[in-house]
Amino acid sequence: MDLRDYLNILRHRWLLIASVTLGVVALAALATWRTTPQYASSTDLFISTSQASDDNQAFQGSQFSLQRVKSYAEMVNQNEITRRVIQRLDLDETPAELSEQITATSQLDTVILTITVTDPSPERAQRIAETTADVFVGYVGELETPPGQDQATIKATVTNQATEPKSPVSPQPLRNLGLGLVLGLLLGAGLAVLRETLDTSVKTHRQLEELAEAPVIGAIPFDGGADGAPLISEIDTYSPRAEAFRVLRTNLQFIDPDANKKVFVLSSALPGEGKSTTACNLALALAEGGQKVALVEGDLRRPRVAQYLGLVDAVGLTTVLVGRIELSDAMQETQFPGLAVLSSGKTPPNPAELLQSRAMSSLIGQLREEYDVVLIDAPPLLPVTDAALIASVVDGAVLVVRHGKTSADQVRGAVERLEGVGAKPVAAVFNMTPTKTGRYGYGYGYGYGYAPQEGSALEEFSRPQPMQARKASRGGEEPPAEGQPAPRRRDRPSEDLDALEDAVGREEELRARRLDASRGLRLDLDEPTEGRGKPRR
Repeated sequence: MDLRDYLNILRHRWLLIASVTLGVVALAALATWRTTPQYASSTDLFISTSQASDDNQAFQGSQFSLQRVKSYAEMVNQNEITRRVIQRLDLDETPAELSEQITATSQLDTVILTITVTDPSPERAQRIAETTADVFVGYVGELETPPGQDQATIKATVTNQATEPKSPVSPQPLRNLGLGLVLGLLLGAGLAVLRETLDTSVKTHRQLEELAEAPVIGAIPFDGGADGAPLISEIDTYSPRAEAFRVLRTNLQFIDPDANKKVFVLSSALPGEGKSTTACNLALALAEGGQKVALVEGDLRRPRVAQYLGLVDAVGLTTVLVGRIELSDAMQETQFPGLAVLSSGKTPPNPAELLQSRAMSSLIGQLREEYDVVLIDAPPLLPVTDAALIASVVDGAVLVVRHGKTSADQVRGAVERLEGVGAKPVAAVFNMTPTKTGRYGYGYGYGYGYAPQEGSALEEFSRPQPMQARKASRGGEEPPAEGQPAPRRRDRPSEDLDALEDAVGREEELRARRLDASRGLRLDLDEPTEGRGKPRR
């Protein structure tokens, strides 16, 4: 990963980083609050030799004192010194416990020895520091007095008396909170990178293309209201979700462009990835584009297409395969021009055997002859083998992958299931992509629309009305109460369709003329369309 990847991870996982940081800062604050304050009192000792008679002896004495200071710093908190301090002050502590409160340091290239005592009580810290200095001065005199003499060669003198501290040296709230903040940020960032590394879900176009070995031809943005309105015919025609299916329709036409008749199976790795709603909406978008489309409910285990489109599912694919009804009689015309649906029919005990039968191959051949595009909604690939069996007799499979949910292993397993029967995915579709993100590249999940402005010539006709309002205007019915599900749209008045077609025709004619004008052709909005195309003179 490069720097941009790390920045994207931090931007995407900012909530995790913030939570970890706040947690560490809270722990630092709690530890600071529960820590007993400690006060420190210090005193300084000057280490010197006896009076020298000349400069040479003075220099040698100073060097000797420097060497002695380093040794004295190690002796201050030894048991002999702490035992004498305890006896003089009548303390309840042991020499080992008191030695933990006493520290001694020597300044570099000096003969100054600093003794520091820490204690929860400022008064007690001062008394122990003063007593330790006095005891150590006497102890140095005992050590440095040669046998048979009364004067020590080195002596220690107190130069700075211990004072009572006014503020504690620990804990330090600002320092602790600052360290907690830095540590929390580092820990949160590390957890974010670790989680991203361990996350095997598919999130990028490049990743999906490499796994599926097929191009990503569309990405459907996540819509929180899709459960209540799964079809694009029930939402605003200029919504990002509806536009995404039009993009998917356009890109699908570039798959095997030389073929006039195409048959594709739509499937996913696991249930819950939106392959049925994708099949329905793609069929609607293709029919809206003027193609003759057949949508086949090939999921004989958990059929959903008939439910989404409000059709009958008692007679359908299984009825045709067992020879009880002709295909032409089983096809159901929908309220959408150009779209016919073959529902699943009754659930059979042997779906896989029916789908790999000769009757299924013959049915697909009949559909290919009668329709421009045939879409077959098949079960998920990993739980059952139905989709792979269908894919082996059609032009290819379109794999629907749920963004951030389907793992790389699951996509790889679905592709292997197709390859096991000699089929392959010809395209992949990202479903439920984030509507607002700059992390996963461009090309999907924009989260904005491009609807006409107020006063557009098509606004009156092309803007969808709420379903309950349309039905109320047709039959005088009252709109459903708030919170009640809206009835599914069944039909549309012929007057509305005629008006819509006229408006669309006028808009297309004006658009074509403007295009000719931009190319240098004659622009005359009053002349008929047959006169267009002559060069400007």
